[in-house]
Amino acid sequence: MNFVNFHLGPGGMLRGECRVAGDKSISHRAVMLGSIATGMTRIRGFLEAEDAISTLNAFRAMGVDIRRPDQGEVEIQGRGTRGLNAPESPLDLGNSGTSMRLLCGLLAGQEFDSLLIGDPSLSRRPMQRVTRPLALMGGRIDTSGQGTAPLYIHGGRHLTGIEYELPEASAQVKSCLLLAGLYAEGMTSITEPAVTRDHTERMLRGFSYPVRRQGNRVSLTGGDSLIGTEIEVPADISSAAFFMVGASIAPGSEVLLRHVGINPTRTGIIEILNQMGADMELENVREAGGEPVADIRVKSANLKGIRIPQELVPLAIDEFPVLLVAASCAEGETVLTGARELRVKESDRIQGMLDGLLELGIDAIASDDGMVIRGGRLCGGEVDSRGDHRIAMAFSIAALRANEDILIRDCANVNTSFPGFVEMARTLGLKISSEESRQ
Repeated sequence: MNFVNFHLGPGGMLRGECRVAGDKSISHRAVMLGSIATGMTRIRGFLEAEDAISTLNAFRAMGVDIRRPDQGEVEIQGRGTRGLNAPESPLDLGNSGTSMRLLCGLLAGQEFDSLLIGDPSLSRRPMQRVTRPLALMGGRIDTSGQGTAPLYIHGGRHLTGIEYELPEASAQVKSCLLLAGLYAEGMTSITEPAVTRDHTERMLRGFSYPVRRQGNRVSLTGGDSLIGTEIEVPADISSAAFFMVGASIAPGSEVLLRHVGINPTRTGIIEILNQMGADMELENVREAGGEPVADIRVKSANLKGIRIPQELVPLAIDEFPVLLVAASCAEGETVLTGARELRVKESDRIQGMLDGLLELGIDAIASDDGMVIRGGRLCGGEVDSRGDHRIAMAFSIAALRANEDILIRDCANVNTSFPGFVEMARTLGLKISSEESRQ
């Protein structure tokens, strides 16, 4: 079995400009909605990474004519909400939790049965957070004894809309239920304990499907049609976050990150870094494909530890691995609470980050839903990424402030969200190399 390891030299700075890969969340949703719309959907800026390709291949397996992708351009001839075909084999979603959870909702309303599988990491992630509310709607999904994949989705079920209060803020669960609601009789309403990313609601409107929001409650009524459209996918703020933190912590740095999505449900990373004292400016703010975008200029700054406001946690949930690296370089103490969701990502990111930070000499203590970090001096060492792409990239950025080399093991999954990360990081000044090993 081949493993990819990253080798990082200590120190350095980031300088230059770049446009990071397309937004993964938006790429997933564009393929899903384009496939069940009527007419042609054209996508520009599509993320050609393993997770998004897993979604694309799943819909191809259900009979959707998807042309390319080629340099981020995709054309989808939609088949309508009832036009998908039964797949001839299990739909393998690789490492993509977004694909699996959202497809549960979309496939629960189909006339055919389907089976969802994934890699070992995805097969360990909890799926009852979506299968239980779908059962309240009339869906039936069989899981493993541990509530994980493989997932057998029974077709031909009569779905009815429900009023559902999310026990924890989760854009994936909300989106799953909205997609099921497209096929349900009556209204489906989801109330969030805190606002989460709203790409699904925005994109449904872009496909001419009516969605209503009142405060933290979002609703739609089943039975309407989606109409094909054109979508421009902005650069992914979750990918840009690594260079935002890198430029902030490495003295002498200045980077310009172009065409980054700044959807207000995703800008927790900006707000948290600003509260820590980052030197950051949004330039050329505009709208592209229904999503706000901007060029983000970041210069090095002396960061301060803070107590992270809990209302910002859902708005930065994917960025916390690298935000915890920022905290390790900040003066004083940073306190994160209310982030239990990090325990059920591609890995247990709280434990993974804790182990890595301790290995690199940082004083940190974990709790069930967060961490306390006292900023200090980063040493060199060997870190296990646990096959988690965001942990691997976060510790790559940590090398900018380390005093010795860092070796990061098990980094192959970086390609699930950010193909070309190593090359782009090296161009900006990170002392990084990648090598395959056989274990």
